[in-house]
Amino acid sequence: MIRLFVGVVLPPGITERLYGLRGGVPGARWLEPENIHLTLRFIGDVEDNIFADVDDALGRVSGPAFDLEINGAGEFSRGRRPVMIWAGITPNPALLDLQRRIDAGLVKAGFPPEGRRYTPHVTLARIKDGARARVREFVAGNNAVRLGPFPVTHFTLFSSHLGHRAASYRAEAAYPLTIGEEALP
Repeated sequence: MIRLFVGVVLPPGITERLYGLRGGVPGARWLEPENIHLTLRFIGDVEDNIFADVDDALGRVSGPAFDLEINGAGEFSRGRRPVMIWAGITPNPALLDLQRRIDAGLVKAGFPPEGRRYTPHVTLARIKDGARARVREFVAGNNAVRLGPFPVTHFTLFSSHLGHRAASYRAEAAYPLTIGEEALP
């Protein structure tokens, strides 16, 4: 079995700046810079022999390149308990269109739909037994963060490998978006 998801690799300067925001939240497990990304579609665990089907479906997805901007911070909670701290993305129709195309391509290839409404964000930390007040302080203190804009010229298929402390992600394949009339390599 291989655990897969589709995402956007952020430029090194952006990931370094986001990584530099870490700290001050008890119970937070901050992502390492090499794992900071923008998820477009979680696929989940698939049999190794299905990888080619995923690759083929994603290879059929096309769309224009576009720019993104990191915009503010927030949290996801389960009930009253915060479970994740994230950096937001400035609303972008091209991003939402790409995400819909990826989801539709995977559904057409026989993969179940995601099941959740897509909320563009960059995960910064997962929280285990975190203090809600400290999470709110972090979000309030970083809500004015603006990074970018930066170009998105391709999207990437990642595999996720669970480790003792955290998962590590590996880029398996990249799919170019078009600039003008030509696709980038």
